[in-house]
Amino acid sequence: MPSRTHRGQGQWAFGHLEPLNAAERFKKDDDGLNVRQRILTRYAHQGFDSIDPQDLRGRFRWWGLYTQRRPGIGGGKTGALEDAEIEDSFFMMRVRIPGGQLSAEQLRTVASIGKEYGRDLADITDRQNVQFHWIRIEDVPEIWDRLEGVGLSSLQACGDVPRNILGCPVAGICAEEILDASAALRATEAVAAANPEFTNLPRKYKTAISGCSAQCTAHEINDISFVGVTGPDGTPGFDLWVGGGLSTNPMLAQRLGVFVPPDRVPDVWSGVTGIFRDYGYRRLRSRARLKFLVADWGTERFREVLEKEYLGGALPDGPEPTAPPPGSRDHVGVHRQQDGRYYLGVAPHVGRTSGTQLWQVADLAEEYGSGKIRTTPQQKLLILDVPGDRVAELAGELASRDLQVSPSAFRRGTMACTGIEFCKLAIVETKQRAQDLYAELDRRLPGFDTPISININGCPNSCARFQIADIGLKGSIVNGGEGFQVHLGGSLGNDPAFGRKLRGLKVTADGLADYVERILRNYLADRTEGEQFATWARRADAGLLT
Repeated sequence: MPSRTHRGQGQWAFGHLEPLNAAERFKKDDDGLNVRQRILTRYAHQGFDSIDPQDLRGRFRWWGLYTQRRPGIGGGKTGALEDAEIEDSFFMMRVRIPGGQLSAEQLRTVASIGKEYGRDLADITDRQNVQFHWIRIEDVPEIWDRLEGVGLSSLQACGDVPRNILGCPVAGICAEEILDASAALRATEAVAAANPEFTNLPRKYKTAISGCSAQCTAHEINDISFVGVTGPDGTPGFDLWVGGGLSTNPMLAQRLGVFVPPDRVPDVWSGVTGIFRDYGYRRLRSRARLKFLVADWGTERFREVLEKEYLGGALPDGPEPTAPPPGSRDHVGVHRQQDGRYYLGVAPHVGRTSGTQLWQVADLAEEYGSGKIRTTPQQKLLILDVPGDRVAELAGELASRDLQVSPSAFRRGTMACTGIEFCKLAIVETKQRAQDLYAELDRRLPGFDTPISININGCPNSCARFQIADIGLKGSIVNGGEGFQVHLGGSLGNDPAFGRKLRGLKVTADGLADYVERILRNYLADRTEGEQFATWARRADAGLLT
């Protein structure tokens, strides 16, 4: 065991308790959740200029609050300016929505906040959150009151804490699911949220708990995932994966090879999270994710520490999950439920919606279904429990509000992060550019006949998962203006791989549609029977990809 006096990696388990960077210092000085009281009693009354910088750029995240980018600051300034120079006096706020599960009442509350306090903007994220923009500190107490009045919160939507837990949006109703993971997710949420044992982790911590046969939560890229399987005795449960994550050092999660019964999920989650808290690297923020510890230890040692030090006993070996067939994991379209009713999944414009539109969705969910709405890990929306004889009518109502149950392959498969419009880390604009791109591709390549993912990211942090997309676009400065570095052939499932980065291949924003059209036409001309784009891109001659 390393010496307690050696500086090491800041691992608490080895006695390295003295903070080794500014982030670790402010976390030790005061728990991030404590900032709520200062917001309520001081900052909301005295205004933005009264906020302590460590609260503003640190602890506010524990309550889902980030300052947004000041308008007019170009991407070339990103990274060159101090936070105080680039941030606006408005906030982005994320709403924590475990498993993406919402009632009509809850969605109306979210919608009303977006309309009244957020300039009628609301973004559905790929973590099943809803994110507001243009929030003033003076309005935060009232927003919290409204959210908490319907059982929602911005608690731990950001920060070095367990983030919103992903779950299959059709858990309990999907006819093809392996098991309903709803109870396990709720029990884990009760352990994860506002628990002082887990409010100071080395970095962000992302969880997925799902029994979905389509594996819609992308377990391969989460810090910890429980993936539905049929256990050794025929009983459904979970396969445990740890150490996934993207950003500048992408890594796929690894199986520990254990079977987790549903009632043990909270304990096992707490054990893995405890390992991250105690053994995770805290010296360098760039190496403070769980994936680095898993990569260094290997799965055998990780499982041994989990079982011996945190669970007090061994878990049984378990089977590997069955990979879903190639294609979309997003639940878009019309699908029959276990009970014979239907759910309808629609594709907003790369997650961008509005309070007005969300209010309309809540009304439609009550009129045509049971009032249940779901957000998805692909920035989509679902309405559940629709009788068969009302499906067509509801689909028409949704279409009249620009929400399509049968979107084009390009609209369905395009995702985009927040981008330079609001994000301080971004280099390029993303949301509008993504919409313009798929609209142009629909015009140039009508009826494109295969699922295609086009993920547009404003910076290297991969909030929109550009490394695992068929066509991944990472924002960068190209020829003095906005452009993208191209990654091709990323995928998950039975053929997981990060996108192929061709040396020197960058495109300008103005040339993006021409480039994507060209490589898609090359794909259509060169593919073999049934060959997916990702497979083709990884074997195609470089000349067909440039």
